[in-house]
Amino acid sequence: MPELAEVAYYAKQWDAGIGQHVTKVQLHPEARIFRQADNLAEWTDLLAGRRYEERWTHGKQMAFRFGKGWLWGHLGMTGKLWMAERDHVPEKHDHLVIHLTRHALVVTDPRMFGAWRWLSASAWATHEAGLAPPILSDAFTKGLLNDFLKRRARTPLKALLLQQERFPGIGNWMADEILWRSGLHPNRQAGSLSPKESGLLWQKCRLVARQALRVIGTDWSTPPNSWLFNHRWKDGGQCPCGTPLRRASVGGRTTCWCPRCQPATTETDGLT
Repeated sequence: MPELAEVAYYAKQWDAGIGQHVTKVQLHPEARIFRQADNLAEWTDLLAGRRYEERWTHGKQMAFRFGKGWLWGHLGMTGKLWMAERDHVPEKHDHLVIHLTRHALVVTDPRMFGAWRWLSASAWATHEAGLAPPILSDAFTKGLLNDFLKRRARTPLKALLLQQERFPGIGNWMADEILWRSGLHPNRQAGSLSPKESGLLWQKCRLVARQALRVIGTDWSTPPNSWLFNHRWKDGGQCPCGTPLRRASVGGRTTCWCPRCQPATTETDGLT
């Protein structure tokens, strides 16, 4: 599932189209990615002639402004955006093609776990107002994090970090990376953290988000081997410290950690 940095990368793929006007819209009306769209039959008329103005991302969400309305999207597991020639002929998995003056904006999604819908200016304002503060915003404070830790006191930290209502854009690999850099076991209960530990968790959330955007979100570069990222994907991997990594399901998600860097405590429910 694309996370904060991957979403930012794909959203940028349409940048060359900013300032151009829509000339034609092609879509597969039966495609599952439009299951949330309540006005799909009107999209051609809604977008026709509009100018592509800007892109926006928030965690795992993305949106693109055409005139005063917004095309909102979520990539799911296999969705991607790319730029084609203006006369691009949609292929099997190209479920949405927005033809512009000089280019075509394409949404490709083989497994169709993504979702797309059109939001009017008023609907967009309501949607945006209900979102959690981005990890790198000034509104994502230590106090905000501490309050959430207290409210979810018995939740394992790995499961906590995946809750998008407080950690928008943090997914499986980013959560593992944050906890590894924080020295916190993924099955540790949220309410057991000391003030120093919660402050470190806040700091690492922002650091990993910032670095992921710089390394992956810019040009899809591979993170350095000093990250957990390159070592966590399969059994038998080793932590950069040289210790064999452990893997288990925490909060219903496959989780990887280093037993040396992230030691178990009495609050990890026996998962060592």
